[in-house]
Amino acid sequence: MDQNINLEIKLPKVPEIELVAIEGLEKMGKYLGIPEDKIGEARIVVTEAVINALEHTGDSNPYVKVEFEMTKERLIILVTDSGKGFNPDEIEEPDIKKKIDSTNKRGWGIKLMKSMSDDLIIESKPTGTKISIIKNLS
Repeated sequence: MDQNINLEIKLPKVPEIELVAIEGLEKMGKYLGIPEDKIGEARIVVTEAVINALEHTGDSNPYVKVEFEMTKERLIILVTDSGKGFNPDEIEEPDIKKKIDSTNKRGWGIKLMKSMSDDLIIESKPTGTKISIIKNLS
C-alpha cells in the first residue's frame, strides 16, 4: 500500500485544542499501521509545536494552522501561526542546572521537538512563524 494521507486543521485559541490535532495524527497512524512508539514521539512533537504556536499567535487572528502529510515511511508536520515572529538563532539552549533551581521551568519545547524529529525548520517573520518537522516512521 503506497498511500499518502494529508490533513489540514485550523485550530482556534481555546484550551486543550491541541488534542484535536493529536487525534487526527493518531487516526492517520493507525490507518497506515505506523508503530505506536513512532506515533507516541510524533504526539509529543505536535503537542509542543501547537501549544507554542497557540501561545504566540496574534490576537487579530487567534488561530493556528496544522498540516500533516503521512506515508508509511515519513510524517511531515507544518504548524503556522500569525504572531509577531522571532529570531530562531537567538533561542538559548536550556541549561538543566539553572532550570532545576529556577521558578521558570519553561523553554524546552524547541529542544524537545529537535530531539524527537529527523529535521526541524523554523521560518519566522513579523507576520508569523512556520515550523516544519520531518519524522521518519520506518
